[in-house]
Amino acid sequence: MILAFEILLMLISTLLVVLVLLHKGKGGGLSDLFGGGISSSLGGSSAAERNLDRITIGLGVVWSALIIALGLLLKG
Repeated sequence: MILAFEILLMLISTLLVVLVLLHKGKGGGLSDLFGGGISSSLGGSSAAERNLDRITIGLGVVWSALIIALGLLLKG
C-alpha cells in the first residue's frame, strides 16, 4: 500500500512540475530577464489556460492528500 502511494506521489509530482511549466508567464519575474516581457498579453486567459489552472489545482489537492496519507501510514 505504501509503495503504491509513493509511486503515485512521484508520478503526480512530475506531472505537477510539467503543468506548472506549461503555464503562461505573468511577467515581472525571471522570464523578463531573457526577453519574456517583450510579448504582450491579448486580454484575459484563454479556455485552455483556465483548464490548465483547474487541472493543476486538482492535482495539487491530490498531491497534498497523498502526502498526508503517507505521513499517517508511516507514523502508525
